Amino acid sequence: MGRMLGAFADDEELDRPDLNKCPDCDCFFASDACPLCKKICPEEMRAGNRKPVKPKKHKRRSGSGRVQFLSWYHQWWFIILLFLIMPLAGLILLITSPHKLWKKILFVAIYLLFPIILSLLGAAIFSWLTPDPVNTSLSKEAYMERCVEVDPEQYYRSPDAYQDTYMKMTLTVVKSTYGSTDTSGDVYYLCRTQQGDNFYLIVRDCLLDGQQYLIAGDCVTFWGQYGKTHTVVDADGQHYTAPSLYAAYVTLE
Repeated sequence: MGRMLGAFADDEELDRPDLNKCPDCDCFFASDACPLCKKICPEEMRAGNRKPVKPKKHKRRSGSGRVQFLSWYHQWWFIILLFLIMPLAGLILLITSPHKLWKKILFVAIYLLFPIILSLLGAAIFSWLTPDPVNTSLSKEAYMERCVEVDPEQYYRSPDAYQDTYMKMTLTVVKSTYGSTDTSGDVYYLCRTQQGDNFYLIVRDCLLDGQQYLIAGDCVTFWGQYGKTHTVVDADGQHYTAPSLYAAYVTLE
């Protein structure tokens, strides 16, 4: 008697070596023809001629079925808390915990990369929330057409009066390597008028941030907009505080 339906798993194959087998219906029978499709059983599928069916290997299921209870100090919440307070102690506790090795490696990798991911995410959010200092929706020609000639000394004395003005100013670069104390990653230029008056203006090239190419002595026409007062520091540690101009375009004279 064969096994009842449902008595074997889906990945098992039932065989009756003492009976013929239909190649189409997989039906076993003692007569010459299949009782389902009426097809005559071929010689290679008859009893005694068929190759024996090799039993399939069952995949070993992971886990022993036992429920393993972790101590409270091996719980993930406590390990994370300890990493935030005492990283070295948290690392020792993680290594000695019964958690799987790949989970330990993954946790350490996330812990090491988390500050970098957080800083990149913060920079992206800050960039998204902070509007562009210059109007980037205009073409270069349209932008320059809006700019009016502004006297550098007048701008130095009353910068707030030009908040809504597109300006054009010709200045001489005094120093070219600058970092602002209140804005990281930007390049600023300390400039004077061509006459060398005793006042400075600070210019930031907004479309080429981080790419310094102006050098001391360059006479440059800047096309830009109002910028707040900035404090910059040179290589010798000297501070300069002055009104700034956010330049969208520059032209070397």
